[in-house]
Amino acid sequence: MSTKYAVKKAALCVLAPAFVSSLAMSGAMAQSMEEVVVTATKRESSIQDLPFSVNAQTQEDIQRSGATSLEDLSRSVAGLSIQNLGPGQSQVAIRGVSAGQIVRDQPGVKEQVGVYLDESVISLSLFTPDLDLFDLNRVETLRGPQGTLFGSGSMGGTIRYITNQPNLEEFEGMVEANLNSVTDGEMGGHVKGMINAPFADGRAALRAVAYTTEYAGFIDAYGENGTKDDDVNSGDRTGGRVAITWDVTDNLTITPRIIFQEIDMDGYNRQEVFNLFGNAYTTPAINFDEREQYLLLDEGFNDDTMIADIVLEWAMENMDLTFVTSYTDREIEVSRDASALTGSVSIDLGLAAAAVSIPSNLVDTTEVEQYTYEIRLASNDVANPLQWVTGVFFSDTEREYKQRLPTPGYDAFADAALGAGTSAGAANGFGPDSPYNADLPYDLEQLAIFGELTYDLTEQLQLTLGGRWYDVEEERRFTSGGVFSNGDDQFDKTESDGFSPRVMASYDLNDEITLNAQASKGFRLGGANDPLNIGLCGPADAATYGGFPEYDDETMWNYEVGMKANWGSMTLNTALFYSDIEDLQVTLDAGSCSSRVVYNVPESHTQGLELELGNQLTDNFYVSFAASVLESEFDSTVTDVNGNILGGIEEGNRLASVPEVQLALAATYNFSDALFGSDETFVSASIQHVGDRITQPGDQVDGAGTFSSGLAYRGATGAETTDLDLELDAYELINISAGLVYSDWEANLYVNNLTDENVDLSFDRERGGRARLGFRTNQPRTIGLTLRKSF
Repeated sequence: MSTKYAVKKAALCVLAPAFVSSLAMSGAMAQSMEEVVVTATKRESSIQDLPFSVNAQTQEDIQRSGATSLEDLSRSVAGLSIQNLGPGQSQVAIRGVSAGQIVRDQPGVKEQVGVYLDESVISLSLFTPDLDLFDLNRVETLRGPQGTLFGSGSMGGTIRYITNQPNLEEFEGMVEANLNSVTDGEMGGHVKGMINAPFADGRAALRAVAYTTEYAGFIDAYGENGTKDDDVNSGDRTGGRVAITWDVTDNLTITPRIIFQEIDMDGYNRQEVFNLFGNAYTTPAINFDEREQYLLLDEGFNDDTMIADIVLEWAMENMDLTFVTSYTDREIEVSRDASALTGSVSIDLGLAAAAVSIPSNLVDTTEVEQYTYEIRLASNDVANPLQWVTGVFFSDTEREYKQRLPTPGYDAFADAALGAGTSAGAANGFGPDSPYNADLPYDLEQLAIFGELTYDLTEQLQLTLGGRWYDVEEERRFTSGGVFSNGDDQFDKTESDGFSPRVMASYDLNDEITLNAQASKGFRLGGANDPLNIGLCGPADAATYGGFPEYDDETMWNYEVGMKANWGSMTLNTALFYSDIEDLQVTLDAGSCSSRVVYNVPESHTQGLELELGNQLTDNFYVSFAASVLESEFDSTVTDVNGNILGGIEEGNRLASVPEVQLALAATYNFSDALFGSDETFVSASIQHVGDRITQPGDQVDGAGTFSSGLAYRGATGAETTDLDLELDAYELINISAGLVYSDWEANLYVNNLTDENVDLSFDRERGGRARLGFRTNQPRTIGLTLRKSF
């Protein structure tokens, strides 16, 4: 079946439930749906009043779904997808706009989706903070380019974590405790608390949140001499935030805040199918089962995040002034067992067998300091047919990325095979017994001026015009050393400026239905590729992936039409869109070079349909349905100097990491006669379908799933092949829960992943598959109980 036929067929499947529900609307209930207010345009508006596509998952949605991460939430939001690349390293895509897998050692690649915590930007390519969802008011998903109000990094859209603000009117608090059990894994759980305390005679209030979570491990790891460790990927997350709102005068409010969080994981959710040290051909042979891997060294991920921000709001006679400044300080360490990678290179270099099996630890560290400032003015006369907002934004991000490959005793083996003094001669100022080292300091400055105005042309027709002028400058230096490196010392500077416009129109067809349309532009800054590790490259890979020193800015024009309808007990929001992408930045794995290269694809596109439906069928029964149907394809072909197609970047091929179809159906039933003296007794269930995907563009090419290490080791000749299907299968997850709600406390019993699906979330390859092959997988069936007490 062709892609386009599959998309059209899926679109009919999506529209059918909405059509049936629309027919049922004739018996609409008197009960009205609760209005959801968002700040997607830097001012408060109902979702139904906004002239573009927005989703908001409220605090109640989050609590009853049992979601603990953005990835959990994404499966219920049309058009939003998350590629799981391991703890703290997942990537967000909206509406199929995806560059594919951005690997852990590509700090220069910019994000395609902007992420904000209230007013503060927290996006960081590859390492967007995985924030706890406790005491959030909502999570907003703004689909399509948001370049006007949110700038670079919001090309595909914007995600906004909106916290509950300090309440000046009353004292309140909440405590939440959870205990859960993972099938064939460990026990996990969390304790979280919030307190809100007014003071200064009601002119100020403090709101403090604290939480700690223990994550259950479920991955087992083989080791040397037949050993096996259970549940190696456990971990914890601890953090909190403290905010104070102070009404200095009746018109002036200041809210300073500090957020801190630490994530510490002991391992990764990787299930392997091949490892140089343990596979079906080694002696002894190892045949991996689900949720198993092979390690010579423990792995880990640590992320310390501190964010401090201040928001000043001054209400004047005809306008409101808002000033926001934030400071982010992050330290990230990714520690991986690179023994198979280092061992595979050692075989190629002809080192002694003893050198091949030395445990080797690849440590990536990232230190980030970021300052942002935004000042804006907005009209506040709601009776005026002209509404406007304008402002200035500036950010300065300093990021220092380092790689080290400590491998004890390695220099002696290298010198014995390659000649005395080889290791010292290749060190380039770095220390001994680390065959690869790299330092990459970055400094990125961004200045932008933006504005948007909305005018009521008639009582029914509204027009919005907006634009953002930006000027971005990035400087970086790449220095490497060690036997595996080129001994590089390279300085690069990237500059870009431009203008991103947006025009939107909204028409009230009647009191229930609003039609909207828009054209908008987004952008993403280009950059420089790291030099290939030529010493590790086979001749073919060196010829194929060399000669691409830099990549240009990526831009996109988005065109869409939509409808928002509210028939009292039912809401239906839908949009059709087409996005034309120029110079899409796509990352490819440079085979045996153990490097990644970013290429520009001249033309690509995404198009599709998204739909979200909510219906209060009876006083007791509520259902919701979300769906997206996408076509994301290359419209150009990229070749090497010999005319060979590079890594699946061919006209008509799919973009990576996004499903063509994504569906979510959820239902909640509230019993008329509540049980056990509760005020409310409910049961909820959801089923989420995520279509097939690929991790990298090359994974869809014929023969891409056949791997051969070419390395004779431990009984294997190296000629053996491992055959895999690199198309990640579609999957369904079923979650159920039941709860009792009293006036001041709630109990929620849930089962997530009811059928214990083992899902391939992304493909993991080390050194082009010569060292290691595996898939990142999801958490098994989890049974848990959450107790929540309010006061």
